[in-house]
Amino acid sequence: MDNTVGSLTEEQKSILIGSLLGDGTMRIKKNAHLEINHCYAQKVLVDWIFTKFSSLVTTPPKWRKGNGNREAYRFATQKLPILTPFYNQFYRNGKKVIPNDLKLDPLSLAVWFMDDGSKTYSSVYLNSQQFNLDEQIRLIDILNNQFSIEATLNKDKIYYRIRIRSQSIKRFIKLVEPFVLKEFRYKIPSVMTL
Repeated sequence: MDNTVGSLTEEQKSILIGSLLGDGTMRIKKNAHLEINHCYAQKVLVDWIFTKFSSLVTTPPKWRKGNGNREAYRFATQKLPILTPFYNQFYRNGKKVIPNDLKLDPLSLAVWFMDDGSKTYSSVYLNSQQFNLDEQIRLIDILNNQFSIEATLNKDKIYYRIRIRSQSIKRFIKLVEPFVLKEFRYKIPSVMTL
């Protein structure tokens, strides 16, 4: 099937949304494209996302030297009309934002968690520092309204990020765990006994 004139699958939409909540980037000229760009430790995630979008990509993931000693592993999709609505939803004046009508599902949560999640012994964090405080509060409301997951803002140095409240950690992990790749299970707090 030629996806360039079709539409994204529900799985692709969920992965795309989860990626955009994390480090995924979109750019646009006439039509938009998605870029997935991570460090070596995230290679497995990049490869997995690539397998889900391979029909929209002409070149597989490659290593690329960045500024200084930074090396990145990345791929980009083609510029396609089916991606443009996601760019229009997630970007304002070239800056990534949280859409007012954002709908999440367990897969999009899992991709966000694998991409930008972290943990301590008994806490789960979603590193949402790229979004402003109003947008982070909107994300907290979305977690609560769509999944009954309670979260709060947590100050991390000079920025804020989302912390899943202790009473909601089991619920959060139960939702995302079926989709978390084995290489990312280290992000699940050790106190979890599901």
